[in-house]
Amino acid sequence: MIISIASDHAGFEEKQLLVGYLREQGHEVLDRGPANDDRVDYPDFAVLVAKDVTSGAAERGVLVCGTGIGMAVAANKVDGIRAANVTSPEFAALAREHNDANIVTVSGRFVTDEVNRAIVKAFLETDFGGGRHAGRVEKIMALEKE
Repeated sequence: MIISIASDHAGFEEKQLLVGYLREQGHEVLDRGPANDDRVDYPDFAVLVAKDVTSGAAERGVLVCGTGIGMAVAANKVDGIRAANVTSPEFAALAREHNDANIVTVSGRFVTDEVNRAIVKAFLETDFGGGRHAGRVEKIMALEKE
């Protein structure tokens, strides 16, 4: 799977760890930055991953900031993105199964690397459930057109 990933300065170290993990798992990784932990603005990097996902350059996205919250808010401003900020593997699986989330955002400061790896694993391995959830996702996506 092709995964686009980015962070801000607060998530840089965790992003680096996740890039290595994703490559070890056999994924192609598009690292959209930053290149170091110098202070940056997270929306500048969230949009790069969001556009990779909506254009089809990547199948899924991973974003890391201090909490993951800002990245999710920014990424969700891009039409076609359903970014979920999660702190457990169970929530990651539900975000995929129920909401067809295409970007997961994680915390570089408040969640351990071990848990973040489990979150990313669940996010990538869980399929969208469809069925009753499909109509709900369609309603979510229709909100972008209003």
